[in-house]
Amino acid sequence: MKKSRMSQLLFVLGLAMIATMHARAEPQDASAVPEDQAEALVKEYMQTMALVDGLRVYNQQQERLLQNQEAELAQLNSSIDKVTYIKRQIGPITERMIDNLENFVDLDLPFLIKERRARIKSLREMLERPDTSAAEKFSTVLKAYQEEIDYGKTKQAYTDFIDLDGQSRQVDILRWGRVILAFQTPDGEITGAWDNEARQWKVLPNVYHDGVRDGLRIARQTMTNNLVILPTPAPQPSGN
Repeated sequence: MKKSRMSQLLFVLGLAMIATMHARAEPQDASAVPEDQAEALVKEYMQTMALVDGLRVYNQQQERLLQNQEAELAQLNSSIDKVTYIKRQIGPITERMIDNLENFVDLDLPFLIKERRARIKSLREMLERPDTSAAEKFSTVLKAYQEEIDYGKTKQAYTDFIDLDGQSRQVDILRWGRVILAFQTPDGEITGAWDNEARQWKVLPNVYHDGVRDGLRIARQTMTNNLVILPTPAPQPSGN
């Protein structure tokens, strides 16, 4: 391993100091050097050599430190490259997530459909905003996914307009998780549910009238939880 520039400098410095001491220690007549002066020169020489040894050890420590720093720098550069790659990929991934979310909403039960589609529209507009970071965009899309997941854990009652037999009717909607989406007219005359396979609302027999009515009350928290009869969809036969 070649000596570093610092090592060479220390070596030259040590030689220069020793040469200076020899020049001071050599009179024209060697026998004329006093004994106390010779001892002083030897002591100074030993101190100089101790200094050189100390500088050599310090230099070795600095070289090891430099090597460690270079290794850390290489690792940091590698991490930066990975982050740059992820940043390049996060944009397309976020856009595909929005596309998938939109497809899911279109195929799902049509509850709060205007609000959910408005949320997706807002997400697409956010993608075009230069003042929002890629991480913030990704985080916002994840939040929208979480809100969709939460619908499956809750029940809700709200008023909306639906298309029933070609006519727009104001009804009370009951959403029970993602299992049941039923309705009842305010006068209680018509009760029905969403048929997701046929993708349309269907009127139900009167046997479900009280169950949907009580389900609406439970969802509005005007009635305590109780056993109710609701129009659950029939399980689909598994394919062979």
